[in-house]
Amino acid sequence: MKIVERDSWLNPVADEVEKRFKRYQNRLKAIENQFGSLNNFASAYEFFGFHHDAVRRGWWYREWAPAAHYLSLYGDFNGWNRYANPLENVGNGVWEIFLPDSEYKDKLIHGSLLKVLVQSSIGEQERIPIYIDRVLQDENTKDFSAQFWNPETPYAFENHTPKLKNEPLLIYESHVGMAQEKEEVGSYNEFITNVLPRIKADGYNAVQLMAIAEHPYYGSFGYHVSNFFAASSRFGTPEELKKLVDTAHGMGLLVIMDLVHSHTVKNVREGINLFDGTEYQYLKPGQEGIHPQWDSKLFNYGKTETLQFLLSNVRYWLKEYHFDGYRFDGVTSMLYKNHGIGETFDDPWKYFGDNIDNDAVTYLQLANKLIHDIDNQNVTIAEDVSGMPGICAKIEDGGIGFDYRLGMGLPDFWIKVLKDQTDEQWNMHEFFFTMTNRLQDVKTIAYAESHDQALVGDKTLAFRLMDKEMYTAMAKNQENLIIDRGIALHKMIRFFTICLGGDAWLNFMGNEFGHPEWIDFPRYDNGWSYKYAKRQWSLADADYLKYHWLGDFDKAMLDFVKKTKVMQSAPAWLMQADEDNKTIVFERNNLIFVFNWGQKSLPDYKIKVKRTGDYKIIFSSDAKCFGGFENIDENAIFPSERNGNEITMKIYNVARTAVVYSVKK
Repeated sequence: MKIVERDSWLNPVADEVEKRFKRYQNRLKAIENQFGSLNNFASAYEFFGFHHDAVRRGWWYREWAPAAHYLSLYGDFNGWNRYANPLENVGNGVWEIFLPDSEYKDKLIHGSLLKVLVQSSIGEQERIPIYIDRVLQDENTKDFSAQFWNPETPYAFENHTPKLKNEPLLIYESHVGMAQEKEEVGSYNEFITNVLPRIKADGYNAVQLMAIAEHPYYGSFGYHVSNFFAASSRFGTPEELKKLVDTAHGMGLLVIMDLVHSHTVKNVREGINLFDGTEYQYLKPGQEGIHPQWDSKLFNYGKTETLQFLLSNVRYWLKEYHFDGYRFDGVTSMLYKNHGIGETFDDPWKYFGDNIDNDAVTYLQLANKLIHDIDNQNVTIAEDVSGMPGICAKIEDGGIGFDYRLGMGLPDFWIKVLKDQTDEQWNMHEFFFTMTNRLQDVKTIAYAESHDQALVGDKTLAFRLMDKEMYTAMAKNQENLIIDRGIALHKMIRFFTICLGGDAWLNFMGNEFGHPEWIDFPRYDNGWSYKYAKRQWSLADADYLKYHWLGDFDKAMLDFVKKTKVMQSAPAWLMQADEDNKTIVFERNNLIFVFNWGQKSLPDYKIKVKRTGDYKIIFSSDAKCFGGFENIDENAIFPSERNGNEITMKIYNVARTAVVYSVKK
């Protein structure tokens, strides 16, 4: 298969790559034979849950619970009588009830609260309907209930999905609840008003939303999902989320959802675990079904009904909310039976041996096919740290079908550099190699820091660089050597990563201007405080603070990569890696990049270039508008010299500065 042809390292596992594709083909064929098409298979949400029957004039409610003994629907509509409205078992594990309009039109109304009672081998349980699209938590009791959601006027989308105009994908990762400056949970509407315009003005062309699917514990960052078809009611209504997506589209922004199909909460009252009394309804039984680090339950991707549930969820958010694709969370955990924990991926058999969950691989292939069948412009991103071969290759080439993988090693590298090494220990060859060490046909999303670094217990780049000085020395009229170093390196790290590390870019909200404080969700240990579950936009807006400089640099950086198309060009060519002077020089797309990571400024510093001509500066991190000291005359001309086959030019190589040169036309 083509991924083997392109990478001879995979020759020993060529047969296994072929088997991977055959498993996908066989599964897809079986689905098409039984259900007509993959699209039909992935439409279970149009059958299960609540659906109005215009012919019979009433509402159907259906569940799949093959091991259950009894189900009944109850809530506001029947005075919370648990046994007044039992469901009928109609075969194949399907239970249903019909509620005629003639009897329930004024009882089962928009906003009604309800639950389903399930009797099984483990007793009688109050449960949330699995396909419900709205779940609400009682502020006093903290109990969750389903909510019958049937607005009189459904939301009407006004804007089409925008197309990227020969630009790299530039993603602004956001959490709606903590995207406001106030000390409480932010809303979809507030995000529309206060955050979307910032994202657009900063130059990003996509927003990635975390924590959309309902989750009982706010502090899980949205990664312990309980109700897969319900948009989190903490932030507002389904219509308000649809308006958020629609408004973003009108601004030219794609909207990508952080999709969590790698695991689900253990919670029984709120989630899908033990719904029909068995561990194996959708999940793996016993210890195999428990994630050892996440304290959560794991899906059985080999089960037809689980595949249908998850693929229907994939289709649901694209069709009903007009999301433009997904960042699949925890892909490494899905791919390997040991979840990749402690694994060193140094042999091709590590990717194709007994440790592989082949059912999970097939699920991801089917999900990618479905997503791109719905719209071939939809974006899929894999959060995979293992480097699974073919993760971003076409399925028919032996791949899994994602468009991008996250370059997860990049933020880890910068943590190691800043945490464990002094400036003098930095290795220029390692800097360059780490950014560029990837297969060029695997589209990678570069990022310098992750959302995890913004949490209590870790540190963002800005806080690692400047720490407590950020609280007292960020006024523009204050001099502080720690802050000067921190701002200079913050700009350089981000610019170096975006220019070398991938084909697309990701930033977590606030990191673009060096947000000074961590995220701490309300929890018992902090008295359920929202003090740090927010973003301080006012710091970036205050033109007398140095945060403003960092924000302006981020805008200029994105504008630079758009105009120069450097991220879409051929790989960079390393010209120099000067360990003594901590300087890296590389060429990319006919531009010369000079990064001086050291503490010394070097006049008449000779660098190699690839073309003759007079060079000019087109970008400098030392510009005053970015908090630099403008040590270089940006209007100066730098002539090149040829000596045999070598072309060089002399520059003023300024300490802790990144400069880009172009031949003057």
